[in-house]
Amino acid sequence: MKMALAKSSVVVVAAMVMVALVSSVAAVPGIATFYTPPYTPSSCFGFEDRGVIIAAAGGGIWDNRAACGRRYRVSCTGGTNDVPNPCRSGSVTVTIVDFCPGCASRGVTMDLSQEVFARIANPDAGRIRIDYTRV
Repeated sequence: MKMALAKSSVVVVAAMVMVALVSSVAAVPGIATFYTPPYTPSSCFGFEDRGVIIAAAGGGIWDNRAACGRRYRVSCTGGTNDVPNPCRSGSVTVTIVDFCPGCASRGVTMDLSQEVFARIANPDAGRIRIDYTRV
């Protein structure tokens, strides 16, 4: 009886670990650039000022306007050009407020506000590799 109880406890613990692993979201790699003010009007919110911790979505995450208002945690993972070590530590959680129509042709996932880009990378880089996760 004790052996059966011990085995079922192991199964329960293993199942809990699997659920935790499956529910955790892995970061997705991408490319980011930045755009400068003014940030209004935006495709999602018109002339409503949504602050500066924002981004425009490339076609891959735009989802026919469904991305409007979604939030993503973004961090710099590396450069794409000659600027050495462009990344700054940490991440920023942005809100999608606009569509970036030119992003697809440039292979860009997100066009970050200038303020967000400067928090996670050297603006001189202009274009960086990122990891992003929907939050």
